[in-house]
Amino acid sequence: MDAGYKANVLVVDDDRDIVKAISTLLEREGYNIFKAYDGMQALEVIAEKDIQLLLIDVMMPNMDGLSAIMRIRQNKNIPIIVLSAKTEDTDKVMGLSVGADDYIAKPYNPMELVARVKSSLRRYLHLGTFNGDSSEAEKKNVITIGGLQLFLDDKRLLVDGENVKLTATEFKILELLMRHPGRVFSAEDIYSNVWNEDGYAVENTVMVHIRHIREKVEINPKEPRYVKVVWGLGYKIEEVIK
Repeated sequence: MDAGYKANVLVVDDDRDIVKAISTLLEREGYNIFKAYDGMQALEVIAEKDIQLLLIDVMMPNMDGLSAIMRIRQNKNIPIIVLSAKTEDTDKVMGLSVGADDYIAKPYNPMELVARVKSSLRRYLHLGTFNGDSSEAEKKNVITIGGLQLFLDDKRLLVDGENVKLTATEFKILELLMRHPGRVFSAEDIYSNVWNEDGYAVENTVMVHIRHIREKVEINPKEPRYVKVVWGLGYKIEEVIK
């Protein structure tokens, strides 16, 4: 992608103050911003303009955000981030199930919102598809979960299309978790698999490595999307819905 390229982002919310605040925030990051205030207006803008990313609220007049997403997904594969005051898990699942790629709850953290926009656009523009599939991934021995791509042959990790450096131990831990998405590994299980010896009182050792991995792969390590703690049991890699 050309260094001077400016992605077109559409911000949709019936609260004009929110649209203005998000637009100002993203304009400072160098994006071209288009605005709409309900689902119908969003469809009109997308039909007329070359939009690369959509930020959209759920509850709006004329046409709500979920209905608009379903219409857009009929012929567009652009990344869509739902921005809504609805924070219940069922609402998040509904947004993802109709075609959204990510979900940010109001009130939003400006730094996190910018980070999510950047990572979504990197996957879409650099890799050619938002799902993170690429010819490189198909040719190599690679494990892909959400925006994480772990290349086993040359021992490297891509996070949202960008290379991230891991230590040998971090790589082995992440490989173990990514090979078994959803499975919970105790600290002792991880230690014995990675260090190849029995582990006793190894919780702190494993915890430090998990913390370092989170700092490298998560947008917000305190609210991880991938590497999760199952309290009292251990750790797992989440099967992220894309």
